[in-house]
Amino acid sequence: MEIRTLTILGGTNKNKEKEDLTLTCSPGDIICVVGPTGSGKSRFLSDIEALAQGDTVSGRRVLVNGMVPDMAAEGAFGQKIVAQLSQQMNFVMDLAVEDFLKLHAEARLVPDADVMVRTILAAANDLAGEKFTGKVSVTQLSGGQSRALMIADTALLSPSPVVLIDEIENAGINRRRAIELLVKKEKISFIATHDPVLALMGTRRIFFRDGGIAGIIVPDDAERESAVCVQQVDDRWVQWRETIRNGNLLHIAQRK
Repeated sequence: MEIRTLTILGGTNKNKEKEDLTLTCSPGDIICVVGPTGSGKSRFLSDIEALAQGDTVSGRRVLVNGMVPDMAAEGAFGQKIVAQLSQQMNFVMDLAVEDFLKLHAEARLVPDADVMVRTILAAANDLAGEKFTGKVSVTQLSGGQSRALMIADTALLSPSPVVLIDEIENAGINRRRAIELLVKKEKISFIATHDPVLALMGTRRIFFRDGGIAGIIVPDDAERESAVCVQQVDDRWVQWRETIRNGNLLHIAQRK
């Protein structure tokens, strides 16, 4: 299913105040969703997943290629438009990682499933803080490893052109590479986050208040320059975190 545009038409916030906006996204767009806890971010992601047509609490509507989506086609095998990665990853099948990936690849009729399995596993380990092999059971993966595996699987194997991710920063994975992977595969991605570094990576940023969309920000050149500075600071934090994770003492020289 080719998705050229995904459009969200505003509804209302919890005070029944109108969201006077139209947000149109294209393949490769990264839309960061920010706001205080309880401000409506998860409700927004749920509306997109449901391809809402004014039938949810918010009253928002979602259009695909400028039209109301064909729900019959969306429900057909292999035609699901939206893939969602929640904060909690729970596997119901006790399979080795490589068996899990091969099963998915074969279900998608991938010509060379073994190559796809190796590609996804390599990408997942590139994202994960702690490396893992294809022999380990999916039920034994940590939260970060599970999230890394599913981001790689969604980007490289899932046909869903729209991806929803809730608080990727809590997984302890390489956020920058995760974003780069989704952009490379031209996914339309919505990422709810409290992380300023991640929020500054998006092509646009939606901020929420009172259960509704309060505005849309398009980064300007000054913010892009600021984002580089913020990333440099975050790189130092990552180095300090890895030093502590690896059981070493952290010594930072203080300026006098």
